[in-house]
Amino acid sequence: MDASKQNLNQVINSVDKTLEILHQFSSFDFDVASHLNNFVFELDNMAKLGEKCHNINVPMEVLNLIDDGKNPDEFTRNVLNNCIAKNQITKGKIDIFKGLRGHLLEDLEQAFLEEVEDYRQRRRSKFF
Repeated sequence: MDASKQNLNQVINSVDKTLEILHQFSSFDFDVASHLNNFVFELDNMAKLGEKCHNINVPMEVLNLIDDGKNPDEFTRNVLNNCIAKNQITKGKIDIFKGLRGHLLEDLEQAFLEEVEDYRQRRRSKFF
C-alpha cells in the first residue's frame, strides 16, 4: 500500500474514532472529562493526519454534489455513463470505417482485379 492510501486510511480511522466518541456522548454513564480529552485528542490527530493527505484531488463536481446533499456516487455513475457513450460512438466509427474499407475493396476489385488479389495475398502473408 502506498503512503497516500495509508495516510487516507489513517484519517478514515480517526474519523471513525471521533464519531464513536461523539456517539458515546449520548449515553449518560461516562466520565465527561475523559471523553472530552479523547475527543480533543482525536480531532487533533485527525488534523495532523489530514495534513499528510494534501495530494488527494477531489473533483469540484463531487464537492458540489455533497454540498447539494446528493450522493457523490452520482458523479462516478455519470463519468462511467459518459465513457460508455463515448465508447459506443468510437465503436460505431470503427464499424463504419470497416464497412467503408470493405466497399472500397469491392470497388477496387472490379476495377483492378489482379492488384487487389495481390494485395490480399500480401496482407495474409503479413499476418501469418
